[in-house]
Amino acid sequence: MSDDQRDQTPAEPAAEAAAPAQPVVPTGPEPEPIRFFGTTWVNHDDGYGPRRVGVALGALAIAVLGAFLLRFSYEGLEIGDVGAFLSISVVVLFAIASSIAFVKTWESFSRRQAPSSDEAALKGLKAIGFIGSLIAYFLRCFVEAPGEKLRRAEYERATAEFARRRGTRTGNPAVRRPKRKK
Repeated sequence: MSDDQRDQTPAEPAAEAAAPAQPVVPTGPEPEPIRFFGTTWVNHDDGYGPRRVGVALGALAIAVLGAFLLRFSYEGLEIGDVGAFLSISVVVLFAIASSIAFVKTWESFSRRQAPSSDEAALKGLKAIGFIGSLIAYFLRCFVEAPGEKLRRAEYERATAEFARRRGTRTGNPAVRRPKRKK
């Protein structure tokens, strides 16, 4: 027997096939998880409140750290004596990028972007203006988990649609008796 044949384990007898097949009963739509929150936003359980506080404080701490980093890089420009025009241009660039990132991040909490939207083109700009995105996360955590309102509306709509579809069924159509002709 070669080494390759010894490393391969023989297939186990189909234990799954011997078990009686359980019918799969759909329980309804699954909620979409939110980053850092999972699906705790549905019932506000499993530490939902502390998670909101943690995300808010984390976003604020990283935003402050990012602001210090930008300040140090600005001081590096001044030490390098690159001129007033370049120094002011860098500050204005980061201010504009942060404001655009804030607005786009805030909008993403309340509506989904169309697949053909220009979000992919703005990823670089949002990365440059990361402080704006972090501030949007910080502020949104005071109200709800970021994106909770949008996902809750979608989940409730899907649950209502599922209940409506499920409620109109009257059983297995294969076992129904044919209708009598008059």
